[in-house]
Amino acid sequence: QVQLVESGGGLVQAGGSLRLSCAASGRTSSRLGMGWFRQAPGKEREFVARIGWPSGISVYAPSVKGRFTISRDDSKNTVYLQMNSLKPEDTAVYSCAAMTVGSASYNFWGQGTQVTVSS
Repeated sequence: QVQLVESGGGLVQAGGSLRLSCAASGRTSSRLGMGWFRQAPGKEREFVARIGWPSGISVYAPSVKGRFTISRDDSKNTVYLQMNSLKPEDTAVYSCAAMTVGSASYNFWGQGTQVTVSS
């Protein structure tokens, strides 16, 4: 089992920045990758970014590439999502997820944190 707790959401004006954190606990050594997803009201959940273990290779959705950066601090078992140049359309609940050995998809999820970007 892997437990994930997000933090760092909030209200920000367009053009501003936020940094989300996702702290992992439990069987963190079994992780193959971690990702950030978001879901806006009335919309499907969408992929935002992911980072792999042990490679550290990151992948971004086209809508956030160049504005968002995913990173990790293995000493703290924490993954970050630095969000710059935020737009109102980035407003959503952001959730982190972990994919572990033996799973073909993200199998552990956090509770989510709200990000609201005002125009």
